[in-house]
Amino acid sequence: MTLCSALLWGVAHLAAERRKTGLALMAAYVLMLAGVLTVFTAFSANLLSLAVQPRWLIVLTVALVVIALIWTAVIVWSFVLVRPDRSDAVGRFLTTTLTVALCALVLAPTAYATRLAYLSRDVVNSLFTTTSNSPVVADDPFNGADRVNFLLLGADAAPGRPGVRTDSMTVASVDTATGATTLFGLPRNLQQVELPEGPARDRFPYGFTGSGPDTPGLLNEVFQFAEDNPDMVPGVPRGKRGPALLKQTISDILGIDVDYYAMVDMKGFAEIVDAMGGVRVTIKEPIVYGRYREGLLAAGTRKLSGQEALWYGRSRTDSDDYVRMGRQKCLLNAVAKQADPMTVLNSFERLAAATKRAISTDIPQNLLPAIVDLSQKVKDAKIRSLSFVPPLITTADPDWYLIRHKVAQALDEHSSTKPATASHTPSATQSPDDPINLDATCG
Repeated sequence: MTLCSALLWGVAHLAAERRKTGLALMAAYVLMLAGVLTVFTAFSANLLSLAVQPRWLIVLTVALVVIALIWTAVIVWSFVLVRPDRSDAVGRFLTTTLTVALCALVLAPTAYATRLAYLSRDVVNSLFTTTSNSPVVADDPFNGADRVNFLLLGADAAPGRPGVRTDSMTVASVDTATGATTLFGLPRNLQQVELPEGPARDRFPYGFTGSGPDTPGLLNEVFQFAEDNPDMVPGVPRGKRGPALLKQTISDILGIDVDYYAMVDMKGFAEIVDAMGGVRVTIKEPIVYGRYREGLLAAGTRKLSGQEALWYGRSRTDSDDYVRMGRQKCLLNAVAKQADPMTVLNSFERLAAATKRAISTDIPQNLLPAIVDLSQKVKDAKIRSLSFVPPLITTADPDWYLIRHKVAQALDEHSSTKPATASHTPSATQSPDDPINLDATCG
């Protein structure tokens, strides 16, 4: 009777001839199940969005705790009504053990879900700002924009190197209607970069040249240079000067507005991949890594650990910056495709800890539900890539007009307002300026 009451409230009460109470418990149970099923069916598309809203996480936690406590109370109450007589010691022991086990079966998942909700809330509050440059309207979170552009930075703060170098710089331009994404890769060694109008350009009117031997004037130095020189971005606090100047600089280079940025440090990226349980890629040619050639990633399809994924994306041994840029985009795409909900859930605590340590961003909290919805579209859409590397672009003397022209052309070709065209894969004769279709098997 106790077991049946755990599965359907009120069974034990009916057996004990407490019909009104038993029927009331059954009705409450049916209503609760109906409510839960409604949430997980009618509102299933919004569940992930709710998971990134601290207010709703609190509501969810309280609701789970209340349901679990009521359920536990019903189990104990049912047992008290139908437990064996005191003379039946064995029966008492067995049924008491069963009751405790049933209570634990209800409380343990609730405790786990409460823990996940707490971690989610902590990550959201730690990473994402509560302020937004523009109001976010639920019906139109991107303010009518056809595309939203994210600057994805990989930062390397290696020992012996002053400051942070953004060695990986990619702008992901996402179609807000379809999720179709084009990645624009910028090499770290672009020179003579024109800085935005204002104090930055006044200081470097003929392009960024750095200052001293530690800053020879490459694009990957702009972030730290702004942090070290407050006059470059007046009125912006430390920690935000670098992102602000680099976003505007890259906006001017590409001819599109960069809306938000997200930066992950290299060591933190390895921790995130490990927390996912690794990432599977296809390596077309063996990759040697390490300053002293101490490692080798053999060719073939394999699951890489965090450290191996880091070397896959960083190694320039027997290759160059531009080959490395291509691998980095493959790695980003592989992680995006393989970070499915079950993988995230199973590794949630490790992912949360690694994310807090490794990532910084200026995406506001109130935009997160829209970002989550958009990310689901991205997972099912094509991801294409255009890298501004030789021979298309000479990094020592870049053709800024050509870069902007190619960006506009790529976005126009893949606009959601145009009919879809067949995707193509890269070939030996393909021009380096052509956008190419990527998948998680690229090497």
